Amino acid sequence: MVAMILRMATAEGYSESALDGVTFMRCNGALARMPALYEPSIVIVVQGTKRGFHDGKIYTYDANHYLVVSVPLPFEVETQATAEEPLLGLIIRVDFALAAELMLNLKESVLDQGEELPPLFASRVDAKLDDAVFRLLEILESPNDSTILGPSIIKEITYRVLTGEQGRSLRLAFSSDHYLSRVAKVLKLIHSNYHRALDVATLAKEANMSIPTFHVHFKSVTSSTPIQYIKAIRLHQARLLMIRKGVNASQVSAMVGYESPSQFSREFKRYFGRTPVQETQHGQSILSMS
Repeated sequence: MVAMILRMATAEGYSESALDGVTFMRCNGALARMPALYEPSIVIVVQGTKRGFHDGKIYTYDANHYLVVSVPLPFEVETQATAEEPLLGLIIRVDFALAAELMLNLKESVLDQGEELPPLFASRVDAKLDDAVFRLLEILESPNDSTILGPSIIKEITYRVLTGEQGRSLRLAFSSDHYLSRVAKVLKLIHSNYHRALDVATLAKEANMSIPTFHVHFKSVTSSTPIQYIKAIRLHQARLLMIRKGVNASQVSAMVGYESPSQFSREFKRYFGRTPVQETQHGQSILSMS
């Protein structure tokens, strides 16, 4: 699997595969702890180690453990890798329609299994999941194989995760009568409208909860308040626009919903530890080395 990813992911950073929703991940050196934003996804590492930090807990994902993020979640990550043994892996975006279809066909006894879990967790890779990932990498080397065979292997991997030892959190994100799915619905709304004015009352109404109840459940899922979460999403989106599109700080502050460029710059530095200009230069230097 290492050899296959090395052939396909020649550039450092994130690169698209031949299959929509599957992204290669490569890092040629260690990276210190820093803020990150993951969409609902299954993250599989075949070499190297990453650690996620959220709500006072540490989640390690490496060649023996995969990470599942059931809702869009900002948290912090660090990477252990070297030039000789770069971090290599895959990020598989969770397809909500596919997951919902699978759940419709699962027996109630399976759906009820497991204890309540946070929206971020790491699980040991078992032999069946490992085999499915190997077959996915094999077909990704061929565009034709990816088109014809890829969807069925993604379906299998999603099924393995949903029914795995810690699949309950992902299942609950699709259960209409559970608070996690209601919060997930709100998070999706925030991601689509982060640049607009959003107030807690509107978000609580979207979740069909009272404001106090919404605050409690929102924080239990994200470990932040709704306002803190919106701010984090805006800052992450601004970072991507500056690094990938070359938008300057003054322009991007308005694009992500800030009225004051100076306030944006202060909050950006507080969150990322660098000014917008410094972070843009740092991010673009990594891209230029790819």
